[in-house]
Amino acid sequence: MTDQEKIRVAGEYFVRVDNGSPEVLDLFHEDVELYFPKFGFGFGKESFFEMIKGFDGSLEFIQHDYDQLKFMPSGDFVIVEGTSKGKLSGKDWQGGKTPGGRFCNVFKFRDNLIASVHIYLDPDYTGEDKARFKWGENRTW
Repeated sequence: MTDQEKIRVAGEYFVRVDNGSPEVLDLFHEDVELYFPKFGFGFGKESFFEMIKGFDGSLEFIQHDYDQLKFMPSGDFVIVEGTSKGKLSGKDWQGGKTPGGRFCNVFKFRDNLIASVHIYLDPDYTGEDKARFKWGENRTW
C-alpha cells in the first residue's frame, strides 16, 4: 500500500468508529491486534466489540476532529495524533478544552488491511479521576 492508501484507510477507521458502523471490521485483518488502556490487548475482529463493551453503554457519542488529525506514515505504520469530543455518562468532553480527548493511534498494515491498532489516551475522558492527580485545575489542555 502507498502511504496515501494507508492514510485513507486510517481516516476511514475514525469515520466508521464515530458512526458506530460495524463495517469498521471490514478494515481489519482477521487476526487484528488491538490495544486500549485499561482493556489491554485483544486479538481478532471480535475483540473490537469486547473493547467497546467496556464502556458499558455509557459512551453516548464520540466524534474525532477530522480536520485536525495528523497522519505520520512510516513503512507499514501510520501514526495518527488528534483530538475528539463526545459524551460519556451524560458528561461532555472536548480534546484541547477538557482533560480528556487527546489521543494517538498507531496503525500497522498488512495485506491492505489494519493488522494492529494501538490506541494511546487517557480513558478518563471526563476527568473523574482528579483526586489522584495533584497538578491542579489551572492546566492547559
